[in-house]
Amino acid sequence: MRTQRIYSKNADYQKFEVLKTNRNKRYKYYEFFVEGVRNINEAINNGWTIQAFIYSYEKQLSRWATDILKNNPAEMHYELTDALMADLSSKTDTSELLAVLKMQEDSPQKIKLSENPVIALFDRPSNKGNLGTIIRSCDALGIEGLVITGHAVDLYDPDTIAATMGSFFKVPVCRMADNQSIQAWISSLKERYPALKVIGSTAHAECSIDQIDLTTPVLFLIGNETDGLSNMLCEISDVMGTIPMASDSSASSFNVACAASIMFYEAARQRNLK
Repeated sequence: MRTQRIYSKNADYQKFEVLKTNRNKRYKYYEFFVEGVRNINEAINNGWTIQAFIYSYEKQLSRWATDILKNNPAEMHYELTDALMADLSSKTDTSELLAVLKMQEDSPQKIKLSENPVIALFDRPSNKGNLGTIIRSCDALGIEGLVITGHAVDLYDPDTIAATMGSFFKVPVCRMADNQSIQAWISSLKERYPALKVIGSTAHAECSIDQIDLTTPVLFLIGNETDGLSNMLCEISDVMGTIPMASDSSASSFNVACAASIMFYEAARQRNLK
């Protein structure tokens, strides 16, 4: 471990800034920026590789931060002035500890499945808050992994990570850019789990989600916020599920993160009853 002090917005500091704001640079360095006590704790608890810690040398650190620095190896410790820390932190009360982490392999093989899994796929998510909330719901309701398809918001964007409230580091998530990879992955799931149900989601009046047996292996397909599921994913679906709404409701649909959470809960509910 090496320690380096930073007194100005030099090249190292500018790298921290681009990891926060520039998607292309994140993937160039294969690193991303993390802020928040819960996020840093969960990253450590779930075995993510920490490349660097960032903190101020002008103030005394808390017992928590001191223990983190002492007990968790990182290649670099960067000591900044209070003013630089305040500029780098996104919080009103400046975070005392920031971290730079290494990205993980982007492969569905990282999703370790049980004998009777519930998995989810989010088709071309366009909102960082929705993606983060769905990852959080996956963690809360026992979804074993999430796949993101197509051109989507960045999984490693700080806003996405913040919205997960730490669940980002627990739930295996991978990206698949092309339809061929998606079809091959779903085919492999069906070979492994012959009883797998592929359940597409729709706002239109199709089969009510509570009328579908979700106690067998399940793959939920969640559509894009504006366009819904792609035609290819609709065709792959065994059934299109919908969430019943009040007959006099003025709402035409649920927010996608709310809808996904309701479907995940229904699967957990049925399995708990069984």
